[in-house]
Amino acid sequence: MGSIMADISLGPTVEVAADVLVRRLGEEDSDESYFRKIINVLPAAIYVTDARGRITYFNEAAAALWGHRPKIGSSEWCGSWKLFWPDGRALPHGECPMAIAIKEKRAVRGMEAVAERPDGTRVPFEPYPTPIFDSDGDLTGAVNMLIDITDRKRAEQAKQHLAAIVEFSDDAIISINLHGIIQSWNAAAERIYGYTVREAIGKSVDMLIPPDRRNEEPEILNRIRRGQHIDHYETVRLRKDGTLIDISLTASPIMEGDGRVIGASKIARDITERRKVQEQRDLLLREMNHRIRNLFTLARSLVALSARSVDTSKELASIVGDRLDALARAHELTLPKHTDQPVQRQQATTLHNLIRTIVLPYENTEGGLHRIVVSGPDIPVSAALVADFALLLHEIATNAAKYGALSTPRGRVDISCTAENGVFSLIWTERGGPCIEEKPDREGFGSQLARATVVGRLGGELRRDWNPDGLTIHLSVSRERLAG
Repeated sequence: MGSIMADISLGPTVEVAADVLVRRLGEEDSDESYFRKIINVLPAAIYVTDARGRITYFNEAAAALWGHRPKIGSSEWCGSWKLFWPDGRALPHGECPMAIAIKEKRAVRGMEAVAERPDGTRVPFEPYPTPIFDSDGDLTGAVNMLIDITDRKRAEQAKQHLAAIVEFSDDAIISINLHGIIQSWNAAAERIYGYTVREAIGKSVDMLIPPDRRNEEPEILNRIRRGQHIDHYETVRLRKDGTLIDISLTASPIMEGDGRVIGASKIARDITERRKVQEQRDLLLREMNHRIRNLFTLARSLVALSARSVDTSKELASIVGDRLDALARAHELTLPKHTDQPVQRQQATTLHNLIRTIVLPYENTEGGLHRIVVSGPDIPVSAALVADFALLLHEIATNAAKYGALSTPRGRVDISCTAENGVFSLIWTERGGPCIEEKPDREGFGSQLARATVVGRLGGELRRDWNPDGLTIHLSVSRERLAG
């Protein structure tokens, strides 16, 4: 019933119908019985009152809208159980649109109200109350037509809900026509792409596509024209400031009621941070794999070197166990301390303590001589740099154990530290290892890490001298930078 009359475009038609109804009811020679039979089968709710507002007639559609049948000749103004304004305030029957029309002797238009049925159901409606006058111009009553607008209200609420979802979404949501012209642009699109609504509406979506990806949009539009959906397509788009942004794109066709495709809606999610996290995770996995392989290599080296200086398997087990424990302690220095506190605190230490912990697994005191000697001033290392510096020393020591002085029983390493004029310097000098015939032709992971740490993170200088009798590493950084 209500869905036929609820279309907002029917407003003028309803007013014309109400005027015709009033004119026929006001005609003295009309066949009232026949006319009311016609009214009774109409889908619109219609009722009539006398000049005092007492209901004298109502059709079946009105009884269905009200949810009950008012008493003819005694119920006044409106047959509804209860009345409310659209905002939920109670509306007394004596102040309803029908009462206004009779009291002020004028048709009332453009109002809305809500009827509550005895079962508690509420029905929003538009009333069209119109007074009826006789041939002498005296008021004889009024007729009212009630249009159920439940479907329209639901559609409006759904539209508002959808608009709110679009406007406050964290994803960029835009629509384009089949020529690629932008038709709508939400707040997230402005934040992600950098263009305002005024700058984007009416422009080609090509302004968001990098030159090397211009072939993507025609293919997307071709698929949209065929009614196809595109889900989570990862690509790159161009922001207003010229920077590139990684996005996950979902596109769906927009269709008319007859099924014709007239455009596309596009939802773009910024995945730049996700990509960065993925890259960091990949780097971490690569580093983890590298370190695990190094640990196995070191373990084999420790066993081989230890076996040369012991006579029994018991002694070998003890020495290897001690050295592996030292290696584990050195590894722990590269990790922050995890606690239940909101802010995790990294370990702080001094330079000498850090060096000795890292190189302890490679130490050997055969004949009372230390293989690794540390000299020079001991300075603090900031908590924020402990992990970086420990990893650097670990890589240098690992390479020495694999290829340099610490790979042979008689190899030695001198670590000389100086701190002058605000600059800390460390010289790592290897002796007694395999003879170096030429500089390596490629840079390994350890060298890359050393350069990234010293030059990139600490802003210092790093140099390697590949001398025949052993490698010498020169490292210098700002003392203030190192101490934090």
